[in-house]
Amino acid sequence: MLVVTTENIPGYHIDKVIGHTFGVVVRSRGLGGNITASVRSIFGGEIKEYTEMIEDARKVAIDRMIQNAHAMGANAIVMMRFDSGEIGQTMSEIVAYGTAVVAEKN
Repeated sequence: MLVVTTENIPGYHIDKVIGHTFGVVVRSRGLGGNITASVRSIFGGEIKEYTEMIEDARKVAIDRMIQNAHAMGANAIVMMRFDSGEIGQTMSEIVAYGTAVVAEKN
């Protein structure tokens, strides 16, 4: 499935707009990961535990968005974006969303 952040796909035309599609993930680090990350934050620099968690969450959110678009009958997603937020103080929500379309080669 084609997934782009642009409105159009070069070399394709949008034959049908199906609607919005999204994938959601909520993640939390375990107690050990939070302690390790807290210690790292004292010294500054990248907090690898959180970077890996957010990167993995974004990949899963994209996979879920694609599964939803596929179930809707789409073969492409345009205008893909991410949104994120916190739930409580220990959980992160990642949303991948876009417009599910049927695109055909020109």
